[in-house]
Parts: sequence; C-alpha cells; structure tokens
Amino acid sequence: MGRGKIEIKRIENSTNRQVTFSKRRNGILKKAREISVLCDAEVGVVIFSSAGKLYDFCSPKTSLSKILEKYQTNSGKILWDEKHKSLSAEIDRIKKENDTMQIELRHLKGEDLNSLQPKELIMIEEALDNGLTNLNEKLVINLLNQLISMWLML
Repeated sequence: MGRGKIEIKRIENSTNRQVTFSKRRNGILKKAREISVLCDAEVGVVIFSSAGKLYDFCSPKTSLSKILEKYQTNSGKILWDEKHKSLSAEIDRIKKENDTMQIELRHLKGEDLNSLQPKELIMIEEALDNGLTNLNEKLVINLLNQLISMWLML
C-alpha cells in the first residue's frame, strides 16, 4: 500500500508541525550526508526552525564558507560585498593581535618563559623594570599628596 498524497500547506497544529519539521529535517540532513559520501559532492545545508534554531550540514572535505563562495562565483549572485570581506579580515587580524597580547601578558606574569630566547627575556625584564619605576613614582606622588592634605588639615 502506497502513501497518500498530502496537500502542501502550513500545518496548523503546532505539535504536528513540530513533529513533521523534525522528521523532514532529519531526512534532508540524512540525504545530504548520503549524496556527499556516495557521489563525493560538496554539500551544504542550512535549516532554521520557526523558533530560529540553526541546523546545518557540510561535507567533511570542505566548509560552508567555501561552498558559499563557490555558489557566489558560479551563480553570479553576491552574498556579501567587499566591505564584509574586509570586516572578516579585520576580525581575524584582531583575533591574532589578541592572542599575541595574551601570550605577552602571560610572559609578564612569569608564565611560559621556557620557550623564550635570552633577548626576549631581557626585553621583558626591561618592561617590568619600567613598570616598577612608574609604579613607584606614582606611589610616592600619592603619598606626598596625602601628606600635604593631612598637613593642610592641621
């Protein structure tokens, strides 16, 4: 016995709609995996539920961004412009800068020093000495200001 045809329209009952969504979503993702493996195709699937939850699949040998770039190139449709590309590059640059600063901070705390060369250690020592000198100067200035304030109160 075959399956009956259904009319393609929105399912009004929310429970039935959610069950149908889950089953069909799983079916689409399964088919995407199968075509990726069987045919060595690059496949990317992105599904958003009505609640805004993301479900996705991407072939193991590629990434969704590479698939979207291919789509943009082959279809001629512009998905993002140069401004977005430059923002992405700027984000990558800032992430690298942040990583570098985290490493420098660990070094200033005295952590992860074994991998450093003597020249780098000397630079860290000088930076710490300068910081200590500045700290001592500010401390003396604050103490003098407090003494002056106390003296003026007398």
